[in-house]
Amino acid sequence: MDADKSDTCLKTMQLLQERTPPQEPGMDGPVRRTSRRIREKQNQENKQNLPPNCLTFAHREGLSEYELERLENIRQNQAFLSSLKLPQISEHLRPKPKPTQKGLKREKTETEMLPVRKSLRIQNKGPQTAITLEMTSSAEEKAKKAQGPIPLDPINLDEHVRLPEDLINLWNEVPLEQETGMSDLKSYQQMLQKLSINDDFVVKVVKDRICSAAFHPSSSNLLMAAGDKSGHVGLWKPDAEWGDDGVIYFEPHSRAVTSMAFSSHPCNLITVSFDGSARSMDLEKAVFDEVYRSPSGLKSFDFLSTNCSTLLLGVWNGDVAVVVRRTPEKLHESLYTMAANPLRCVHVHPVQQHYFVVAESSFVNVYDLRHLKRRNNQAVGELKGHSRSVSSAFFSPLTGSRVLTTCMDNKIRVFDTSQMNGRTPVLKSITHNMQTGRWLSKLSAVWDPKQQECFVIGSVDRPRQIQVYHESGRLLHTFRNMDHLTTVCSITAFHPNRNILLGGNSSGRLHIFTDSFINQKISISLPVC
Repeated sequence: MDADKSDTCLKTMQLLQERTPPQEPGMDGPVRRTSRRIREKQNQENKQNLPPNCLTFAHREGLSEYELERLENIRQNQAFLSSLKLPQISEHLRPKPKPTQKGLKREKTETEMLPVRKSLRIQNKGPQTAITLEMTSSAEEKAKKAQGPIPLDPINLDEHVRLPEDLINLWNEVPLEQETGMSDLKSYQQMLQKLSINDDFVVKVVKDRICSAAFHPSSSNLLMAAGDKSGHVGLWKPDAEWGDDGVIYFEPHSRAVTSMAFSSHPCNLITVSFDGSARSMDLEKAVFDEVYRSPSGLKSFDFLSTNCSTLLLGVWNGDVAVVVRRTPEKLHESLYTMAANPLRCVHVHPVQQHYFVVAESSFVNVYDLRHLKRRNNQAVGELKGHSRSVSSAFFSPLTGSRVLTTCMDNKIRVFDTSQMNGRTPVLKSITHNMQTGRWLSKLSAVWDPKQQECFVIGSVDRPRQIQVYHESGRLLHTFRNMDHLTTVCSITAFHPNRNILLGGNSSGRLHIFTDSFINQKISISLPVC
């Protein structure tokens, strides 16, 4: 029994000795010698080009098999980590710094502590009487702008600061005559591909959601206007020194600015609003002159003459008003009732200006102004096929042979209006998501004024984008930019005579896509009115 115990103890001591960690050179105790297999692996490692982060030792002869295997595991782990390229991936995933906000600055407002709301029953009060209703309505009337001209006082400039002379000179420039010829689709598509955006061309022009926007027709300088849902109008010229990064801010209306356009000879900015007023922004007189006032809200307008002296106004209650700007009385020349449905858009034929198209709820009709009566008017053309409300309807810019409609049934339709004989067939129907929700402006497809057959529209798809289509339904180009185009641009428009595109979003910002030469100052001598 004693002999068996001694043999077992001896074997245990040998096993413990084999598993004992290696001793440092020069220390007492057993040191295991490296085997032949480990020496061969060590020689192979010395021949290989190891990564700089890999651990290497000048003296490996004194290391045990355990330490050599440990170093081999470390080397393999580091080689695996290096192959994953984690530093490059982390650098790519690192969030980029947000661009500095340009244009109007956000105002710091203190939160107002409102009293706790209580019902009339808890307050021991009866229902509202006629007196309280009159007080409420009078308070709403006070919020409206006064009738007549309004002083043109910028909100974001000091009270006694005059409008910049550069802005007045730019305002009165006579635009170059627009070329009527169209480029072929290939050249047009190449032009679209050259348009780009950078940090300098994303600017906050108004405080709230943009409802309308327009380009000044100048060919030598870039000036844009935008109107928001609160009745504000902003002007922006890139690289200008006035205002907030070239932005000047006004408040001519009390409700949403639904439509705007620049007139010529002289140049004025015409704006219409849901508050029922149509105004003309005149920099020479420094006033917002009142052109027309309606008891109902104004939704859209267009020019009925080439000199822009006569307007065709679309009223929300279904009426169409013809207004002559030269008359001192701010009344309509004629008033016609189209339908009992809300009127969303009016647009005049570019060649035969006695024709105009009207979008009335889910109906789109073409009327002849020469044969209109006060009520019960007969359309000369019916554009059928819309199953939900129509947001807009526009004649093609050069010939008027097409009508482009945008409908909430997720369809963009192109109609043939080359012959006004009552038949207006659908040439193409394009599927497009129109469901913007209540917090965004409605999408609206608009023609490029320089190209007869192409139009642009915003999109709610991700990544955020603006799309340009041909009337055949072919998608010509999609504008995307992950750094500068990050929101839905519901309002879109092309420059009337330059290769520039704008998009307006719900936070009051304009996004400008331009070609490469726009960043350089272009000196073109133009006559001044």
